[in-house]
Amino acid sequence: MVNGSEERSVFSKVDQIGIVVKDVEKYMKFYEKTFGVEPFPTVESAINSAKLKIVLFELGEVEIELIQVVEGESIHSRFLEERGEGLHHLGFFVKDIEKELARLEKEEIKVLERGEVLGAVKFAYLDTEKTLGVVLELIQYG
Repeated sequence: MVNGSEERSVFSKVDQIGIVVKDVEKYMKFYEKTFGVEPFPTVESAINSAKLKIVLFELGEVEIELIQVVEGESIHSRFLEERGEGLHHLGFFVKDIEKELARLEKEEIKVLERGEVLGAVKFAYLDTEKTLGVVLELIQYG
């Protein structure tokens, strides 16, 4: 339990699960049929040197992000080549991504890739796969 004087850790609640897939429409149809979820509109976005197709939806209190690499090189395309489809990252919503990245840098946690989507969402993937078995992502909306 966190009392009123302590600040809650950024990593105390998983907000998003990111899954890399070869075909977001195929997977979305499965989630719609099986779980009755309704997706947000599919977004195509250029992130660094890659073009991605992304669809988000809520499953309970967790946001699911399906990510398809359309073209180019990214952390996602490397993941797909090395591991195939599957769980890519656990995401955590933060109020101030720069503040959190500075704090993590002091703990020697490096950034693998970072960027901005639609001019409104900042993200940073952290180099945690070897130590935790999964990539962690910080996400700042707005």
